[in-house]
Amino acid sequence: MIQASANWRLLALGAILVLGASSLVVVGEGEQAVIVRLGAPTRVLNPYQPGPYQSGPDQAGPDQAGAQGHSGAGLAWRVPFVDSVVRIDKRAHTLAIDNQTLMTADGQRLTIDAYVDYRVIDPWRMVRTVGSADRLAAQLRAPLTAALRQNLARQTMQALLGAHRGPKMEAVRDQLDRVVVPYGVRVIDVGLTQTGLPDGAPLDSAIARMQTQRDQQATAIRAQGQEAARLVQADAEARASKIYADSFGKDPAFYDFYRAMRSYEATFANPANRSGTRIVLSPESDYLRQFRDGGRGK
Repeated sequence: MIQASANWRLLALGAILVLGASSLVVVGEGEQAVIVRLGAPTRVLNPYQPGPYQSGPDQAGPDQAGAQGHSGAGLAWRVPFVDSVVRIDKRAHTLAIDNQTLMTADGQRLTIDAYVDYRVIDPWRMVRTVGSADRLAAQLRAPLTAALRQNLARQTMQALLGAHRGPKMEAVRDQLDRVVVPYGVRVIDVGLTQTGLPDGAPLDSAIARMQTQRDQQATAIRAQGQEAARLVQADAEARASKIYADSFGKDPAFYDFYRAMRSYEATFANPANRSGTRIVLSPESDYLRQFRDGGRGK
């Protein structure tokens, strides 16, 4: 009897220890926990709180959460075998949305790889909507992908490929943030990791269109250059004619000498005339008058 009584005491003590251990919940600083009773959340342990050093809306790290002195990490109680615990990481998570083809606002087809950074800020709502953190990413993929495609399609190709697309991506982030409110999630950042033209006919068409545009620009530039050259040449010829006319009025003999020298240069020194053809002129030819009497020939 004494031995049986001792065994019962040991069993009772073991049961008490098991119940006590089952009643305790240990919550780490980097996580938040939701106590769920019979499928319904009842309370949140160590909820996420934005720290004072975040660089943007709700962008504090786990070490900053609860930095204002209200951390709920540590030990908590629950009803054994009735309450379950759903643990949710306080850190930001990244959802990759790759190989998406869309039509931009200016009618161009683009293939993009993007990412969305998000964080659970309302674990109560997340548990009621999704059930567990493991299923959250799968639930968010479809609405975030649809919203991302819809918002990027409102931009032009130049805006998406340009270096100064930061403000536009911030606007896209705000739009995506509204989409995930029912899930207890906040979108922290949205970015494009890769953008390009799809392979095949769209790419070839885009390259041909760009080549046509460059050819048109080159033609327009050449036409402008030729017009500018024509104007410069016309102005130079007008100035030269005025100089010739002034010279003729001041010294007709010098003007006649200058004209003869230009004619000799064009006839005898022109490379185009070096074909072996001989020109036979009489020393008394009027064409060679400038060679007689020291250039004073008449």
